[in-house]
Amino acid sequence: MTHPTSRYHRPARAAAGRGWPVFVLGRTKRPVANCPQCHDAGPGHDREACGCLTCHGFYAATTDPHRIAAMLSAVPAGLLAIRTGAAAGLVVVDIDPQHGGQLDRSVMVPTYTVATGSGGWHLYYAHPGHPVLSRPMPDRAGVDIKADGGYVVAPPSVHPVTRRPYRTVHDGPVVEMPPRLAAIVDRPTAPAPHRPAHRPTTPTTPHAGGGGISSPAALLATNLRRITTAPVGRRRTTLYGVARGVARIVATGALDTTTAVAELTDAGRAAEQTDRDIRAAITGGFRDEGVPLPADTIGGAA
Repeated sequence: MTHPTSRYHRPARAAAGRGWPVFVLGRTKRPVANCPQCHDAGPGHDREACGCLTCHGFYAATTDPHRIAAMLSAVPAGLLAIRTGAAAGLVVVDIDPQHGGQLDRSVMVPTYTVATGSGGWHLYYAHPGHPVLSRPMPDRAGVDIKADGGYVVAPPSVHPVTRRPYRTVHDGPVVEMPPRLAAIVDRPTAPAPHRPAHRPTTPTTPHAGGGGISSPAALLATNLRRITTAPVGRRRTTLYGVARGVARIVATGALDTTTAVAELTDAGRAAEQTDRDIRAAITGGFRDEGVPLPADTIGGAA
């Protein structure tokens, strides 16, 4: 059997040769857990300058072949990932047909393309040079923008659920976004309507059977997108509010706690929140909804 390290070494070096910083995820598409020192570091800790091989998710991404080899040796069973945004000169359009995403050839012109393990596509375009937020694409169901503050799983990683590999299906050049696509990508995010926080008078009691939620996955995705689309100054508050909403889903029995914490953590990191703030928001949100949150669950998510 080919060892994962040797399987990833050549594609990792090829990506780095294009100027795309690479790093390693865990086997479930989540960033590798921080080392104890980084885990306990305060807000002043510089994630970008941290010398740890695998801490802080995409902040560990590199084009240095020696660090890449060390990363792959340190996490041989992980997934290969590419940091997007200005750091790589990339804006990736992530199309997920399972959530209604469609390839629109009128705005998404041919470029370097990866078929994802979930049956979708990653379209790689040149970064325009000004900030591009990682977020759902405006007015496009099932399509996300992976740019500044984001990352994508890279070939030949294997999707943890479908067990299908990510594959390069068009190994052409990375082209500039056409004007129509650039206009969509740069469109400002409409502010979410303000809703007063709900404070239950009695603790919520978990119930099995889904609590009448027809699509827990869709409801979870909708909640998580509020975090990455929130204005920069309100992301921490939004994360707390979303954690409360997700806790209520968990309380119905439609979502397990481990998955909920993992998804909230990923969304918080995509919104460039510190691990400490993410833990505080999740812990506070579940506590205020009266939903038990085992200490080892939230600790493992950091």
